[in-house]
Amino acid sequence: MRTGKDYFRDSLNNPATFKLIGSVKGKKVLDLACGEGYNTRILARKGASVIGVDRSSRLIDLAETEERRERLGIRYYRMDASRLKGISDGLFDLVTCFMALQDIEDYEGAVAEVARILKQGGRFVFSIPHPCFEKMVVNGVRISATERYFEKIEYPIEWNMERLTKRFRTVSFHRTLTDYSLALAKSGLVISRLVEPRPTREAVRKHPNLRDELTKPQSIIFESIKRDTNS
Repeated sequence: MRTGKDYFRDSLNNPATFKLIGSVKGKKVLDLACGEGYNTRILARKGASVIGVDRSSRLIDLAETEERRERLGIRYYRMDASRLKGISDGLFDLVTCFMALQDIEDYEGAVAEVARILKQGGRFVFSIPHPCFEKMVVNGVRISATERYFEKIEYPIEWNMERLTKRFRTVSFHRTLTDYSLALAKSGLVISRLVEPRPTREAVRKHPNLRDELTKPQSIIFESIKRDTNS
């Protein structure tokens, strides 16, 4: 990510997500599943007061190392997204989760915690692989989400692209758009906008692997708002 190799992030998902987020100057923001802090730092550079949380101790260590170098005022904590212990209710104007909620097994618990820590009227903005167009490997067979869309499926992702210096594996969970919308509604979060990012022609010229995303979305971005319980 730090060397520009994650072009799906830099040329497709991030531009659309940050456009949806808008100004964060002076806002209190929590970046959920922040990883090594790439997008957390972008939020801080834009003027937000930011906390980053992630389950991985190694990734939090990497984020803190970068914070010591750049000094953006970000605080990082190792936490499970579904149990944000020690974080007060109603504290944040915005919670973000960049292409990670699909990797959290207890996504409903995570959404409930997001709702708890948001102020009334606060926003939860998250991006996920588009459930309608996901590609999965199940029992060694590569399938499209359209073949088994309504099933909840846990599947491994092999990160073995040529541009990576080290291969690794993660686990993801296919869920439907209905699953995510019901989780939001259950926690009092109302969907206000949806965005399906498309790359620019310039981005496709630079990164030809983005060509398929001109005709079908690779991801989808949700914006939801915490309802005012007094209204």
